[in-house]
Amino acid sequence: MASNRHLGRIIALQSLYEFEFRTQAGDTSVTLTEVVARNLERYKSEVGDSQFIHTITSGVVAHQDELDATLRPIAPEWPLEQIARIDRSILRIGLYELLHCQDIVPPKVVINEAVELAKSFGSDNSSKFINGVLGTAFRTLVEDTSHAVDA
Repeated sequence: MASNRHLGRIIALQSLYEFEFRTQAGDTSVTLTEVVARNLERYKSEVGDSQFIHTITSGVVAHQDELDATLRPIAPEWPLEQIARIDRSILRIGLYELLHCQDIVPPKVVINEAVELAKSFGSDNSSKFINGVLGTAFRTLVEDTSHAVDA
């Protein structure tokens, strides 16, 4: 299952990257559903949980403004618009999972998966950057909240 989820995150990353690129390039015909479906088609025999991919991609797009607003103060020296598109997409996926998928994915798995995506698809420093930002997000947004609930 874990390898299926890892592949699912790769497909989600590719889909979100393409969707953002085409949208920003002015492609009015692009739909997230079409992009995800095409990317899923390539791996249909290897992906067991396509719903996980749809949950991530649709969730990231639906919550993008919230995710971006949450990320900005966590990494204030790196304006989100200036972060490489691939790193920005990885951060959005990771933060979405941390905030909205706690019941299905443990936070440490989320961060580890994001770091692995950054190692595979980002630049030389991407994995450290992603780890730092998502680690801070976990400590300030997830861990602090769960301790408050426990008290």
